[in-house]
Amino acid sequence: MAEASDDVWADVAAEREELADLLDALTPEQWDAPSLCAEWRVRDVVGHLVEGTNPTSLGRIMFGIAKHRFSVNKMIASDAKALGAKPTAEIVTQLRANVGARVLPPLTKPIAMLADTLIHHQDIRRPLEKPRKIPTDRLVLVLDQMAPQSAVVGNKRRIKGLTLVAIDMDWRHGTGPEVRGMGEALLMAMCGRAVGADELGGEGVEILRSR
Repeated sequence: MAEASDDVWADVAAEREELADLLDALTPEQWDAPSLCAEWRVRDVVGHLVEGTNPTSLGRIMFGIAKHRFSVNKMIASDAKALGAKPTAEIVTQLRANVGARVLPPLTKPIAMLADTLIHHQDIRRPLEKPRKIPTDRLVLVLDQMAPQSAVVGNKRRIKGLTLVAIDMDWRHGTGPEVRGMGEALLMAMCGRAVGADELGGEGVEILRSR
């Protein structure tokens, strides 16, 4: 178990490093461009990911939730935008300094941090039209993690009764009408990103799109 956890943390660090390299090349206009996260600019998404590298506690989280009228999403958005408002060079410096940080919010595991980092990395890259090839092993780990998720993100409900089939790797999930496409597009679609569904095919794609 420890070895597997170490491998996941290595993937998290690699994701952060690759994101920092991308951010170094962005223009001010790209930093302020919309991401795939509703009402979040690129800088806000980065702020969220940097915030995730900082130590926290259950008490601080509960205080933050109460402060934002017991809305987890509002607390997360507030923290992301506050950190994202800082000078971009400062944000990237903090991200690089914390590339290897092994910080976990209460009740989470390293794989959840990998999923959050990888998906939000794509939330930045896709609208900026800066695609990349995600290592297959890393992408499979995140697909396996996100497919059964029901709380907050709603992925389990979104893909219920469908068979998801990746055409670029050995990965499939579920039963029912097929939804076929690249693994990264399947991931983004199951996480509610419409642009992912637009790149998929199969008899089940319209069902997925409607959810």
